[in-house]
Amino acid sequence: MMKRDYREKIKTLDELARAIGPRPRQQKVIMCHGTFDIVHPGHLRHLAYAKEKADLLIASVTADEHIMKANFRPYVPQELRAANLAALEFVDFVIVDPNPTPIQHMRVLQPDYFAKGYEYFANGVPPRTREEMDTLASYGGEMVFTPGDVVYSSSALIDAQPPNLGVEKLLALMDSEGFDFDDLRRTLMRLSGIRVHIVGDTIVDSYSHCSLLGATAKSPTFSVKHDVTERYAGGAAVVAKHMKAVGADVTFSTVLGDDDLGRYVIDDLEEAEIQCIPFLDRTRPTTHKERFIADGYKLLQVDRVDNRTISERAQEFLKNAIQATRTDIVVFSDFRHGIFNRQTIGSLKEAIPSGAIKVADSQVSNRWGNILEFTDFDLLTPNEREARFALGDQDSVVRPLASELFRQARCRYLILKLGERGLIGYRSPGPMPREFFTVDSFVDRLVDPIGAGDALLSYAALALVATDHIVIASVLGSLGAAVACELQGNSPVSAAKLQDKIDTLEQHVHYEVGRPAVYA
Repeated sequence: MMKRDYREKIKTLDELARAIGPRPRQQKVIMCHGTFDIVHPGHLRHLAYAKEKADLLIASVTADEHIMKANFRPYVPQELRAANLAALEFVDFVIVDPNPTPIQHMRVLQPDYFAKGYEYFANGVPPRTREEMDTLASYGGEMVFTPGDVVYSSSALIDAQPPNLGVEKLLALMDSEGFDFDDLRRTLMRLSGIRVHIVGDTIVDSYSHCSLLGATAKSPTFSVKHDVTERYAGGAAVVAKHMKAVGADVTFSTVLGDDDLGRYVIDDLEEAEIQCIPFLDRTRPTTHKERFIADGYKLLQVDRVDNRTISERAQEFLKNAIQATRTDIVVFSDFRHGIFNRQTIGSLKEAIPSGAIKVADSQVSNRWGNILEFTDFDLLTPNEREARFALGDQDSVVRPLASELFRQARCRYLILKLGERGLIGYRSPGPMPREFFTVDSFVDRLVDPIGAGDALLSYAALALVATDHIVIASVLGSLGAAVACELQGNSPVSAAKLQDKIDTLEQHVHYEVGRPAVYA
């Protein structure tokens, strides 16, 4: 006999109502409701005890959007939490409840019993539990309190040692969105030839490697011997190089100093076959950030910058360049070194050709930048710190924070970068399965995190043009950022390197496929 696929247990409300039938029933039904973020022994005891009291056990799962009691929760997305419960033999049905409480589903399904943990009874019945009891009483159902001799907390377990479920969570997300690894590869191939115009601040990043000689005798000062300096065209320039590395047709407009570093940038981009449209400003130096490194440790960073607002002449130059360039997408890559501020952003945005996708990223290491100055864009990609500064909010957990930024920015899509924790994406509610989603980080070996945000922006923006699918764009962006973290220096991530990352991840998935779906 063919074994039943446990995922068939996961039902919609209508499907589940038909499966259990109306009261009175020959088979008694008991219902449990909870987050079940990590299925632990306490959950198993609760569910097993409930199953003993009836013929059919329904496990009701709180939807992701209603879980806000701790940061970065739920740790496991609702599709995977539902699958974990469905894999348990004594669970007969699973349903994801899109409502903030189980009351509405209880009224429709009318379970004979509703099971709660003993902690909801021992110290007095909470108001929500009383509402559940009143709902049961309205049609003749009963509340059952399960033993509470051992109590576990999913949040405590996750905080103590979070399990690495990145691959499983990605598979659940891809399955719910209807795409697979072959779709990622096909999207990667479609990035070639997309016309991109990047406007932004250029930064020359230097890495001066030194040998540590020791401390000087007269003061607490390190003495080092300079060995070699490596230079990279960074900032918005590396965004251009990322996109060119995958085959996009790239135009780059920027402001440079009339100096040796400015000429270095022009030559470097010409070698990369990027059309550079520079405004040379004799009154300001090309932005230069030099890091001094000894034995793999950064000793010092020296910034040579002039962060004054660009001149009206430079602003008009950039506006004309934006208007004159035929393109599929315009990217404003802001590092707050003069091009973008509340006076210039509006006029530069108005110059964007009709029909072009508008993307903005404001990567700032100081408090001057505000991502909310970029409103009504198609895609924004700030990090958590930038979001908190923009909203003046140091306390909210990440998901409400991202939701509020999404609302105030009035953007079509938001990708909030969370560093080693991956990203959270937002889109307008509607026919999509959900308003938000998460993608974990897939860095295998961290070498240098500098430039990861640039790679994410580049691949996510191009993929959005190619597919108009923000989840595919976010996954490719996350993988591009992971590759960037595994490279030394701010180097462009090629399509071949990203292809290798996709292949490696899929091989990992095939290795993991035989594992059980419940993580205790």
